[in-house]
Amino acid sequence: MAGGELRAGPLALLMVLPALVFLLAIIAYPVLYALWLSLHEVTLGGLAKGQTPFVGLQNYAKLLRDATFWRAMLNSAQFVSLSVALEVTLGLTIALIINDRSARFFAGVNKTLMLLPWAVPPIANGLMWFYIYNPSFGYLNVILYDLGIINKFMQFAGNFRLAMICVVVAFVWRVTPFSVLLLHAALQGIPEDLYDAAKVDGCSAWNRFRFVTLPLIRPTLTIILVLRTAFAFMVFEEIFAITSGGPGDTTWVASWYTYQHAFSYLEIGVGAAAAYIMTLVVALVTTIYILVIYRRVEYA
Repeated sequence: MAGGELRAGPLALLMVLPALVFLLAIIAYPVLYALWLSLHEVTLGGLAKGQTPFVGLQNYAKLLRDATFWRAMLNSAQFVSLSVALEVTLGLTIALIINDRSARFFAGVNKTLMLLPWAVPPIANGLMWFYIYNPSFGYLNVILYDLGIINKFMQFAGNFRLAMICVVVAFVWRVTPFSVLLLHAALQGIPEDLYDAAKVDGCSAWNRFRFVTLPLIRPTLTIILVLRTAFAFMVFEEIFAITSGGPGDTTWVASWYTYQHAFSYLEIGVGAAAAYIMTLVVALVTTIYILVIYRRVEYA
């Protein structure tokens, strides 16, 4: 207390206490319960009878011995690498275009159009691309056939070589506006004086981007990489609607593996263990991003 008033630290804690309690109620309990499930043999019948014997780390050991689990993790790594690289590249390119003051009309149109994919629910997006890729009447086949690129309709989502790419394209189309919005905001925050000074020093457009723009948006890029990697690792709706994990196990990603074991095979403990391993992997990648990429930048 100072003069009958709370100091800034305790006052801040008091103000956020209701939110902390709410978050603990809706996040901490499910997370801890999932951890409890991962350490027990849990089936649907066992839950109904209250019979969930403790098995320790056996569920985790089962996962590590399962070749399908490792295949799913490798597929997830492939999906995350492709989707995050594409999303950040496209997001930065579009953000630079709409930030160009010399093309205000084009920038305004882009700002409007880029929000449309973000408004589409994930499952609706998956179903839309499922019909686009349809081998019998999909618009992609129709366009390619009319252009003379193909001489007959072909499989896209059902092709072993193309299935993962099809899902990546559908996912990136939906989520890229998120990166565009954050990067555009970061670009808007860079003082124009810095670019003017760089021009006076004889910097080319590429060097202005490399030595002015890129360093100043690194914190935002780090945030985007962390969030998009986490969400890409949890992709489910597009997989469910477009390929259902197929063909074969080509698009069996970690989240699909978790879903299958928890809700199809009713091995709830194994599914919870898989979810926790996913969490650890995302936490590790996030830490690497922060250590390697993040830099605090200050400028007058």
